[in-house]
Amino acid sequence: MTTDHQLTAEDLTLGYGDRTVVSSLDLAVPPGAITVIVGANACGKSTLLRSMSRLLAPREGRVVLDGKEVHRLPAKELARTLGLLPQSPVAPEGITVSDLVGRGRHPHQSMFSRWNEKDDAAVASALEATATEPLADRAVDELSGGQRQRVWIAMALAQQTDLLLLDEPTTFLDASHQIEVLDLLTDLNRSRGTTIVMVLHDLNLAARYADHLIALADGTLHAAGSPADVLTEETVRAVFGLESRVVEDPVSGRPLMLPIGRHHVRERPDPQEPSRVEPYQSEAPVTPGSARK
Repeated sequence: MTTDHQLTAEDLTLGYGDRTVVSSLDLAVPPGAITVIVGANACGKSTLLRSMSRLLAPREGRVVLDGKEVHRLPAKELARTLGLLPQSPVAPEGITVSDLVGRGRHPHQSMFSRWNEKDDAAVASALEATATEPLADRAVDELSGGQRQRVWIAMALAQQTDLLLLDEPTTFLDASHQIEVLDLLTDLNRSRGTTIVMVLHDLNLAARYADHLIALADGTLHAAGSPADVLTEETVRAVFGLESRVVEDPVSGRPLMLPIGRHHVRERPDPQEPSRVEPYQSEAPVTPGSARK
């Protein structure tokens, strides 16, 4: 796989009907890196990903891949270089894991090029990379959320693209499965050089896994760069309207955002006052045999 594809958005404006969602956006995706897009709900993250993958035409501006506008490229030609895993994809009822993963080979099929050993090898490699080989003969709708997400990623891997876009790949997954999926994508990036662009809601996971972080605010680019440069208290305030403290993550050394809620601010102790811990007092005495109403 190569890592030198150049994917950029130039003066990009996007919308639906009368509503503009993204306005005059310029950005460049670093090749061979993991880029994570963050921002508040409805700020244009998913809309941007849809446009970058040719699913949504720009109102103004353009998305450019290696000097060519993606919306002028034939769909199959683009799909051999760039893959998209949308948010909450739906599998056909009853389809098996191996059949679904095999659909990732569609861009490589044509009237004169039928399924061959190369396709078998691509599917087998994708199943192995995602640890879904034992699930190959099972129906997708019988799997757990984490298993299904790994199968969808396997389908994207079978497509064998140099760029992979993922819209909230950890949505609806518990903490363990979120880490599992993000570790898998990191392994893919490190071992194959795949350029990955994904939307994440969790700022701390975004900072931990991203090489390049993009923060959107109201459809515009607020900040882009390394997690250390982008995930700041000012950015959290401007993008999410949230007060926070940003400290160093003791595990990764990356920025760690601690939100400040109105009811959870610990008062600083008066250094002149001796420290003391008051014993817990219940609201009313409870005697044996009685119950609190």
